[in-house]
Amino acid sequence: MLSNTQTLSPNVTNNGSASLQKTLVLWQLVMIGLAYMQPMTVFDTFGIVSQDTGGHVPTAYIITLVAMMFTALSYGKMVRRYPSAGSAYTYTQKSIDPKVGFVVGWCTLLDYLFNPMINILLATIYLKSQFGDINIWFYVVPLAALMTYINYRGVEMVASFNSIIVFFQLLLMLIFVVLVLKGLYFDGVGAATLVSSKPFISPDMSISVVAAGSAILCFSFLGFDGLSSLSEEAKDAAKAVPKAIFLTTLIGGVIFIFITYFMQLFFEGYTFTTPDESQPEVLLYAGEQAMSGVQIGKFLASTFFQSIGLWLAIFAVFASGLAAHTGVSRMMYVMGRDGIFPKKVFSYINPKYKTPSINIVIVGIVSLSAGFFDLDFALHLVNFGALTAFFIVNVCVIVQCYFRDGQRAGFKNTMHYLILPFCGMLFIGYLWYNLEDMALKIGLVWGGLGIIYLAIVTKGFRKYPKAFLDRQNNIVD
Repeated sequence: MLSNTQTLSPNVTNNGSASLQKTLVLWQLVMIGLAYMQPMTVFDTFGIVSQDTGGHVPTAYIITLVAMMFTALSYGKMVRRYPSAGSAYTYTQKSIDPKVGFVVGWCTLLDYLFNPMINILLATIYLKSQFGDINIWFYVVPLAALMTYINYRGVEMVASFNSIIVFFQLLLMLIFVVLVLKGLYFDGVGAATLVSSKPFISPDMSISVVAAGSAILCFSFLGFDGLSSLSEEAKDAAKAVPKAIFLTTLIGGVIFIFITYFMQLFFEGYTFTTPDESQPEVLLYAGEQAMSGVQIGKFLASTFFQSIGLWLAIFAVFASGLAAHTGVSRMMYVMGRDGIFPKKVFSYINPKYKTPSINIVIVGIVSLSAGFFDLDFALHLVNFGALTAFFIVNVCVIVQCYFRDGQRAGFKNTMHYLILPFCGMLFIGYLWYNLEDMALKIGLVWGGLGIIYLAIVTKGFRKYPKAFLDRQNNIVD
């Protein structure tokens, strides 16, 4: 019998076969998390959320950040307890029940498995804006192949690629802020002031309306949870991964709040023609205002700044899909290692690159489905899985830490292991309540298929794979 940490983070298996290799350090984990979150998504959501909240996007982001921090902290606690690549699947399996753990893992796959496909679909939309309406397969196949290749070669290549993309995203956003500051201070654009409380609060502000806007923005934070699936490839995972989850969520939230504060002032009185696809318009308007008074200003804005922004958006969504591709292949690996999925296929680790290469190829093939779905339907696929994982991880903290481990003596323990995760449950429950009917129906059907699959594999829930039970009982097979 071994301890939880010893059991769940092996580098070499008992039979001598290849396993995941611990190479990632804190900054690499944060870069992967930020790439998953896509900082530039703030431009995409600004138009619709500004319209819905009556011009209080920064306040909506503050609410979202506080709410998502509850769940981020819960992930951190569970990573320390069980540093496994299985993420919510493992946490639920070991804290609550193996059958519930599988269902949660299966539902989470709905988010992770189709997230790369969604990002490829987003990339094709941006590419079409640059090159016209070329057959979608000319975009989908190369993007899926490149995503698969980078993941196949190893998680460090993923971290390096994502770090470069995050750097250029932040650089473009910094340039954007400089243009906005110039417009506000020198050109009298928008509110024509740099200091105002109006983006945060105003006499006519409705808390319920702003809260509804925060429900939309919560999906800008998806990605921090994916870092937990890299626990078996991180050095000192019990410390590094919780810190990375916390920093990714906090840094992303601060960036969103900071930039939308100035955007809200800059775009005061501006009406978006397409609020739900505002990024091209945001970049074009900022470029035009920055070049006001220059004869070729509009030409430069439309052909230079906006084009650069759109190209960076293409790379940003690709990097996000790359990070999701990494995460789901690891979760499939753990479920294969447990014998719930065919072990020889899903638990295979490439001896040269130390990656679950078969899983990576499978996810790459699934990514090709971007050629068949539209974006609206695809987004329904991920919302259910993400919220399922978020909700259950908060439950796991209460069940495992507060009740099973008995960490409930004193106010500090009560706050950490009961009140904070319960607040996370309430917020995620609110998002569940606002989930669209289509997303709920797809999720329930997917969950039902998972239960049927588990019943078949376990012969009516009577006979579980040995590896699954061994890991449930903290025994290395």
